[in-house]
Amino acid sequence: MARSRSSTSGPWRYLNPAYYLKRPKRLALLFVVFVVATFAFWDRQSLVREYESEMTKLVDEVNRLQDQLRNVDGKPVKQSTIQQHYYTSDKMMSRDAVEIDSLSKERREKVKEAMRHAWNSYVTYAWGQDELQPQTKNGVNSFGGLGATLIDSLDTLYIMGLEDEFRKARDWVANSLDFNKDYEASVFETTIRVVGGLLSAYDLSGDKIFLDKAKDIADRLLPAWDTSSGIPFNRINLMHGRAHNQGWTNGDSILADSGTEELEFIALSQRTGDPKYQEKVENSMKQFKKILPSDGLLPIYINPHSGTASYSTITFGAMGDSFYEYLLKAWIQGNKTDTVKHYRQMWETSMEGLLTLVRRTTPSSFTYICEKTGESLHDKMDELACFVPGMLALGSTGYGPEKSKQILTLAEELARTCYNFYESTPTKLAGENYYFHSGQDLSVGTSWNILRPETVESLMYLWRFTGDKRYQEWGWNIFQAFEKNSRTESGYVGLRDVNTGDKDNMMQSFFLAETLKYLYLLFSPPSLISFDEWVFNTEAHPIKIVTRQSGTDSKVSSNPVVRPFGRKQGKIGS
Repeated sequence: MARSRSSTSGPWRYLNPAYYLKRPKRLALLFVVFVVATFAFWDRQSLVREYESEMTKLVDEVNRLQDQLRNVDGKPVKQSTIQQHYYTSDKMMSRDAVEIDSLSKERREKVKEAMRHAWNSYVTYAWGQDELQPQTKNGVNSFGGLGATLIDSLDTLYIMGLEDEFRKARDWVANSLDFNKDYEASVFETTIRVVGGLLSAYDLSGDKIFLDKAKDIADRLLPAWDTSSGIPFNRINLMHGRAHNQGWTNGDSILADSGTEELEFIALSQRTGDPKYQEKVENSMKQFKKILPSDGLLPIYINPHSGTASYSTITFGAMGDSFYEYLLKAWIQGNKTDTVKHYRQMWETSMEGLLTLVRRTTPSSFTYICEKTGESLHDKMDELACFVPGMLALGSTGYGPEKSKQILTLAEELARTCYNFYESTPTKLAGENYYFHSGQDLSVGTSWNILRPETVESLMYLWRFTGDKRYQEWGWNIFQAFEKNSRTESGYVGLRDVNTGDKDNMMQSFFLAETLKYLYLLFSPPSLISFDEWVFNTEAHPIKIVTRQSGTDSKVSSNPVVRPFGRKQGKIGS
């Protein structure tokens, strides 16, 4: 027979309020238990946050110790068959004659630790997602869920010798990366981050999974070039292949977005033996060559149907920048042969146009690059345009002695201005753009900083080409400003305002792909990713130089025996 549930006897009496009203001490005890439980609940989130923070620090420390153990006997850890070509950066650099001083080694290790912290934070809070939001400790899919930060970080992890981290990322690419998404992707961003990141990982490691994935995503992007002019649309649905342009451009394509795919698609054709990728981008370049004006400066909007330029701004900043960069780098990628000389010729024409935009401030004579609309010049320069000093330094060697000196001098003058973008603010971090008024040197326009790499990129190039250590000092100062203002317990964030230091909530994928990589190379020997053997895409992904001849281009083996670092010494110590 079932036992009755009396409210006045047995364990059920504890649910009867009368039980406590007759027993004040027990009522007091119940109240204490309630208060303790309430505070414990309130404090739970705080305890969880503290636990997560300590776990992140612990992971950082374990990885640091693993790095030390890898080099105890001067030999890299035994690799899996997948990573049979893998070496740590320190091991590879020991083969080179160039040594770096102890201060540079120390600084390089600090940058490496920063990369480890950024990476581990991404792994902990945003694994497999596009970008980390460090303040709220979660991930966001800013690029349709393509794992942008992970793919952007592959070559940085490899170059820094972070083997375990690289292998874990490689396994995610092999097992979890899926491009079959109903997502309107930016052709430009997907090419430079995803196609470029995968190709670079392939060129460095020789692991075919990266090439297979690069081919998959590139095949999904190709319909964007199916226009009457050959100049691509800038957005495409990855699942359905429908391409179009944004409404806010009135249907026009953007110059930088449409002319910054040559390196990746030419490289993909070379490595797969399939010419279709190269044909698409070189067909569009033929149209750009037709419409290139005598000063080499194209406005930022191009009609993809007629292939003609629309009335709009000319700039080396946002929406114009990397078009000019890729003219030079496509020439370098082909090893500067006659087959690719038209890229160099177009670039030199554009640099003559750039010289007409150069102005200097008073009283400090800072050199800057104006923007132009019609015949009107605007005394404004984006931080994005701070890639120009590095580009000029890289291209200066293709001129005769006198012109080379002029171009390199201009590069150094512009780099001084870009560094002062940082030095002029209370946080020592640069704003997004600057204005130059009569009688004033420079003033911040848009005051946010989103961890951009362009200035440190140029400092790295100039240090390699001149050997002047002031560029290392400037880079170190910028790195310290990032550490002071942008580092949090769970990654790095940008600033909403470089004057107040107010933080945002985003760790941009290019911080790991570009900013930290260029800083690391700034304190490394020039033979580490030598300019004689590698060319960087605009997302700082190094791509192997392959000599191009008339007729059929050289093809890279699908399973190359690749050295991460070249034997040549570069410009310093050669």
